[in-house]
Amino acid sequence: MGFDKEASSSSQRLRPPAPSENTPLIGDPEPLSSQGKTFANVFIAIVGAGVLGLPYSFKRTGWLMSLLTLLLVAFLTHHCMMLLVYTRRKLESSNGCTKIPSFGDLGFAVCGTVGRLVVDVLIILAQAGFCVGYLIFIGNTMAHLLNAPTATDLTPKILGLAPKSFYIWGCFPFQLGLNSIATLTHLAPLSIFADVIDLGAMGVVMVEDVMVMAAKRPEVKAFGDLSLFFYGLGVAVYSFEGVGMVLPLETETKDKDKFGWILGWTMTFISLMYGSFGALGYFAFGEETKDMITANYGAGVISTLVKLGLVVNLFFTLPIMMHPVYEIMERRFWSGRYCLWLRWVLVLAVSLVALLVPNFADFMSLVGSGVCCALGFVLPTLFHLMVFKGEMGWRQWSSDVSILVLGLVLALSGTWSALQEIFSIKV
Repeated sequence: MGFDKEASSSSQRLRPPAPSENTPLIGDPEPLSSQGKTFANVFIAIVGAGVLGLPYSFKRTGWLMSLLTLLLVAFLTHHCMMLLVYTRRKLESSNGCTKIPSFGDLGFAVCGTVGRLVVDVLIILAQAGFCVGYLIFIGNTMAHLLNAPTATDLTPKILGLAPKSFYIWGCFPFQLGLNSIATLTHLAPLSIFADVIDLGAMGVVMVEDVMVMAAKRPEVKAFGDLSLFFYGLGVAVYSFEGVGMVLPLETETKDKDKFGWILGWTMTFISLMYGSFGALGYFAFGEETKDMITANYGAGVISTLVKLGLVVNLFFTLPIMMHPVYEIMERRFWSGRYCLWLRWVLVLAVSLVALLVPNFADFMSLVGSGVCCALGFVLPTLFHLMVFKGEMGWRQWSSDVSILVLGLVLALSGTWSALQEIFSIKV
């Protein structure tokens, strides 16, 4: 899944020109991925820290409403991902376009400079938003592990800083070093290491949930307040966000005719995993479920190792998630060349936002509603409508327009709901 090379002009092989507005952001990789590798790549591209806030979302909206919401979002996400694939195939086959390997390149092919700009801005906000969530999780988890409130000191300080702030700032110099690595190729071992830890930690958490649930059996609700539907929807959209990688993944797939089938089965598997993780966490702790499920566990050895494993996972995943941001920013402001100081400024900006946001799940809902709805639902249907206008029947047209309008409504209402949660006083 490479963002590490720019396409070069065939007429200037020795001295490729600086990237311009119509230069593809991602190089043209060879389609070598088997079905199994494609499944793994889609899984890695979608599954992230969003799963940790699902139990809290289940608590807010009710377990049945949350399950139905997850299934709805998974279906719509798969449908819109395939719309991007169909739109790209149409442009490449009928209009004589060059290869369109990325979401931003598709935006340029459909809407010109404005299309690329909109996609780039939304991808920057989404990817940086994920990284803000990672830092919030790291800061809160380390504070919970090492600086729990005591009877004599309810708000312990470290060097005059709140524990969360101290640990976020503690990550800062190390993140400057990791984010200085120029290409994803050198980050690949970190990605594999982080994913193995993530899956192992999730498995242990689910086992502990079952043990706690068998012992406590807390009261749970199937449906919460309907006004919180948009809140839960934002968390679900955040958890399934991966639309920006679907075109590179389809490009790398060996058997492209089966890509939609593989994507569908992967989304089904992820939906079942998400639903199980969220439901088990809520069933184990009921109304005591915290915004990050790991905060519900005590100081036992296993739970401590799980929390530390998740912290390590997100610590090493952050520079990988920031890489698309660097590609876009360096392309626009530094002629596509590597720029160390620009990367460090972006790491600082992400860290400062993480210091200001108090709640992990509320921030997930905000990013999921405000940014991911636009990326995942609005733009794919809009691009599909513009490219296939005059060719589609009324059913396809109605489907595209309905999803586009739904995406806009969900983005606006979900953003408003998430902002209310973030700025409300928690009791």
